[in-house]
Amino acid sequence: MKPSGKRLLLGMVIAAGILNYADRQIIAVLKPIMQVDLHWTDQDYGNLTAIFQFSAAIALLFAGRLVDRIGWRRANPLAVGAWSLAAMAHAVARGGLQFGAARLALGATEAMATPTALKSLTAAYPVSERGLALGVMNAANSIGAILTPLVIPLLALRFGWRNSFLVTGGLGLIWVLAWSLLQPGALIVDDTTSDQPTSPTVSWRTVFGDRRTWAITGAKLFSDQVWWLLLFWTPDLLHRIFHLGLSELGLPLAVIYCGAALGAVVAGYASNQVLKRGVSLNRTRKLGLLILSLATLPLALAPFAPNVAWATAILALTVAAHQGYSTNIFALCTEIIPKDRVATVISFSAFCGNLAGMLILQAAGRVLGAGLGYGPLLAYGSLCYLIGLAIVQLLVPRLVAAEPEAEMPALSRLNAAPH
Repeated sequence: MKPSGKRLLLGMVIAAGILNYADRQIIAVLKPIMQVDLHWTDQDYGNLTAIFQFSAAIALLFAGRLVDRIGWRRANPLAVGAWSLAAMAHAVARGGLQFGAARLALGATEAMATPTALKSLTAAYPVSERGLALGVMNAANSIGAILTPLVIPLLALRFGWRNSFLVTGGLGLIWVLAWSLLQPGALIVDDTTSDQPTSPTVSWRTVFGDRRTWAITGAKLFSDQVWWLLLFWTPDLLHRIFHLGLSELGLPLAVIYCGAALGAVVAGYASNQVLKRGVSLNRTRKLGLLILSLATLPLALAPFAPNVAWATAILALTVAAHQGYSTNIFALCTEIIPKDRVATVISFSAFCGNLAGMLILQAAGRVLGAGLGYGPLLAYGSLCYLIGLAIVQLLVPRLVAAEPEAEMPALSRLNAAPH
């Protein structure tokens, strides 16, 4: 496998991740002016974000299996092209029904993003290098979250908020053209994870009967909902509590998501180094998850911060810990789950995380509409990561790397299976 091929593929995955988060986050950044223009209430906005989450959640039930079936080489341009067109559809939406349809389409198409990226990097990088690659991939999401509040308000104020959707979606179509011209998949010799299925798709019964599936799912379910809450409601939190206008939101949001990018890369690099020193997979992953879980506890204090600088610091620490936690979970999935079902398991776990995200986003609209503020929401969010870690420990007391099932003798498979 050529190093240049790995770097090109990683670069394309990073670019896709940036565009992915720009397309999904743009509505949160533009909420203040869209709310005035379209006469939305907090509940209306909460419902739109919940529609996105619901659509993504349902699509995730099938996205991972589709990626496992068609292979990452074909899944990449299909995913980016489809969600880019859905993002552009927001520009022509008028009423609530049309916006709901656009959010539904965007959620359904973006469901392919995570399983496709994870499958691609699992194919290109060995375990000893994968943690950092996944951390960089996760950081790309944060780069999108950094650039969106810096660039989109400028576009919206100059050209109108509808054209902002056209720009971000159009960049995705350019990405698809670049993939077709550069052909990064052709440079990757994938001996361990065939891009063509050589055996029948693993049954849902097998997937659901494995405790490792539920360990990954539990951690994703509790951590993802906090990410979705902060992604869609942080601009409103800063506007509501600290009275920041649209032009003032960019810098605090950029600082917050710079923290997220840093957390993903540092966590990926640190886990690589610890594993290279001979520390067991079990200790490396669980100790890392514990440290990162403890770092999210100050989130409960964010609504009571004395000024916007302190609130920004708390939120930056939280999303840094989240992305580090997420990087460890992604890496753990590629390590303990057999390769022929990696995309299926991460897709199912993301499905559960999206359902939880849908519920908390809708709950946020109701809690804020009732005048209860952000305190109860963020206090709950501060505990979610410890709960996720507890589920991992309960279901898989000892983490052991999985071998490809087809190459394992029956007795080895029995011993490797969690009890």
